[in-house]
Amino acid sequence: MVLDKDPAARNVLEVLLYPSVHALFFHRIAHWLYGRGVPVLPRAISQFARLATGGIEIHPGAVIGRRFFIDHGSGVVIGETARVGNDVMLYHQVTLGATGWWRDDGLGGRRRHPIVEDGVTIGVGASILGPVTVGAGSRIGALAIVTEDVPSGSTVVGPRASYVERRGEPVRRQPIRQLGERHDPPDYVI
Repeated sequence: MVLDKDPAARNVLEVLLYPSVHALFFHRIAHWLYGRGVPVLPRAISQFARLATGGIEIHPGAVIGRRFFIDHGSGVVIGETARVGNDVMLYHQVTLGATGWWRDDGLGGRRRHPIVEDGVTIGVGASILGPVTVGAGSRIGALAIVTEDVPSGSTVVGPRASYVERRGEPVRRQPIRQLGERHDPPDYVI
C-alpha cells in the first residue's frame, strides 16, 4: 500500500521506517488485546506507539481496515469508536474524533466517532467529528471540518485562503485559486 500511495517510497526497507507502519503494527496488537478484554495493556501499547511515532494516536478500540496508510503521520488522532474501511489514506494532523463525552457501552450504545468507508482520502488537518459516515470513495480536503454525513463519491473542501492584502496593499477579500482552477470561482460558503 505504501509503495503504491507514496511516490517518495523507494523500497520495502525504507517503508519499514515509516511511522505509520509502526503505528498500525502496534494498533493491530493493541486492538486484538482490547477485543479480548485485557485491561490497561492495550492502552499502554497505544500510548507507547504515540510516543514512538511522533504523535499517531489510535485508540485500541478503533477498527482499522486493510491497506490503511497515513502519509507523514504526525498529529493523527483516531478515537475509540471510529471505524475505518479498506484502502483509506490519511494525511498528517487528521482527527477522527468525537463531539461528546458519552460512553459506548459495547452493546449497541451510541458511537461517538466517525465511520470512514472504503477508498476515502482525508487531507491534511481535516477533522471528521462525531457519529458521522464518510461514504466510499469520497475525498475530504485539507482543513475541512466535517460534522455531517458525506455521501459516497463526494468531495468536500474546507476553508479557503483569501487575500486581504496583496503586494503590501489592502484588498477586498479575494479567494486564492485552488489547484486546477482556470477561472474565477463563484463565491461560496462551506
